[in-house]
Amino acid sequence: MRFSGSLYALTAAVLLGLALGNAQWVVARQATEGDLPLEALRSFTEVYERIQSDYVESVDDEALIRNAIRGMLENLDPHSAYLDAEAYQELQEGTRGEFGGLGIEVGTRDGFVEVIAPIDGTPADAAGMRPGDLIIRIDGESVKGMELRQAVRLMRGEPGSAVTLSVMRESADQPREVTMERAIIRVESVRTEMLEPGLGYVRISQFQSGTGDDLLRALERLNRNADGLDGLVLDLRNNPGGVLQAAVEVADAFLSRGEIVSTRGRVARAESRFIATPNDAISGAPLVVLVNAGSASASEIVAGALQDHRRAVILGESTFGKGSVQSVLPLRDGHAVKLTTARYFTPDGRSIQAEGIVPDVTLANVVVRDEGDDESLSARDYPLAEAVNLLKGLRVLAPDR
Repeated sequence: MRFSGSLYALTAAVLLGLALGNAQWVVARQATEGDLPLEALRSFTEVYERIQSDYVESVDDEALIRNAIRGMLENLDPHSAYLDAEAYQELQEGTRGEFGGLGIEVGTRDGFVEVIAPIDGTPADAAGMRPGDLIIRIDGESVKGMELRQAVRLMRGEPGSAVTLSVMRESADQPREVTMERAIIRVESVRTEMLEPGLGYVRISQFQSGTGDDLLRALERLNRNADGLDGLVLDLRNNPGGVLQAAVEVADAFLSRGEIVSTRGRVARAESRFIATPNDAISGAPLVVLVNAGSASASEIVAGALQDHRRAVILGESTFGKGSVQSVLPLRDGHAVKLTTARYFTPDGRSIQAEGIVPDVTLANVVVRDEGDDESLSARDYPLAEAVNLLKGLRVLAPDR
């Protein structure tokens, strides 16, 4: 079968139209009117034809088209993807705070699976997985060029079953084998404690739908126990992000006015601004936010807002730089696409995407041994100990509240 001229374009347009539902006649019309690149569409049609006529096995037409859609989305950026019903359910599970697997947030880089951050208290955390680690094999199977969803499915499984990852770290010459036992992952989003009299600590491990309310309740308890906080450390290290609204609510807990974050995209519905409401939950007490290379997305929104409003001192390492908005758009066949539709901007207009948040005080995530006192805060968590020291200094310098 051979096509020529506008018929090539029309055929490719119909193929694309079958996948895109209502857009099919728009695509076809644009193709014949010259709005779409004719040569590229001709190549698409020719490759499709060659696969059907010469590939070693017969390939289902629908499977070919779906694979074309997947490739089209995945080559846009690491976060756009095609979602079938099962994949969409998995996406929803992550926002509810309970799912099965290893407890690791991942993306893609250079064709491999990249660790964004391990989640507190999970098998990945216990195994020492770090942000930036590249997973190159799962149970001996190479992930090079593998669809991210497929890699995630290979890492998930029955609780109690084992999976072995081959992990390449930038500082290492050879990959290492890491065997972990899968578990039901229940994420405790907000955890608190008193570090010293008057100095509180809040750890947010992931932004879920209830994180904002959980934070306000936690701060109320800390304030009550301390008879008013003199300072607070907000720990967002290795927090891979989550629900946008939760990030807005967390930042709003410490801000009384002004913009928290804005989103900007090509279409009007992608444009939005989130504004703080009156009432600071800790009444203006000094605030230090701990971040590192595993702080991503919603974590960066919070850190950027508090930094731009001079409400907190950001301490640690530059953050991951995941500052884009993904919208889940349903298709006619019950499937969906997750498409990057906007980017996040801080109140001062800084883009988070690929840049991240640069801390006010840079501090490497090092481990310190305290001779004779391994239980000291410096030995257990050096960045946190430095955050406490910084809080004490800010408390001395802070005006009466």
